[in-house]
Amino acid sequence: HVQLVESGGGSVQAGGSLRLSCTTSEYTYYYLAWFRQAPGKEREGVAALDRDGTTNYADSAKGRFTMSKDDDKMTVYLQMNSLKPEDTAMYYCAAGPLALSMDPGWYNIWGQGIRVTVSS
Repeated sequence: HVQLVESGGGSVQAGGSLRLSCTTSEYTYYYLAWFRQAPGKEREGVAALDRDGTTNYADSAKGRFTMSKDDDKMTVYLQMNSLKPEDTAMYYCAAGPLALSMDPGWYNIWGQGIRVTVSS
């Protein structure tokens, strides 16, 4: 039973940085991704990564966010720079076997989520 545990969220002022971490109990994923959900909005993809380190980013994340992995620590990261108030959301780590996708339907294992708040 694979588990995903997120950490690293918090509050930051606009322009600041945060690094989210997602540690998995079993490193058997094919694809890992970060999603976020703001109040009253649908869950949206932020970044995805495959076993080879190939990444895919939402337009809102390109140039500001970087997803990476540390295989030895069984952890993936989301480095978020130049944060904006509109980045405020619950951020979720997800794992799935099917595709390097921004569609939450392609992922079947989810973390509990971690809050990120960006103040102006």
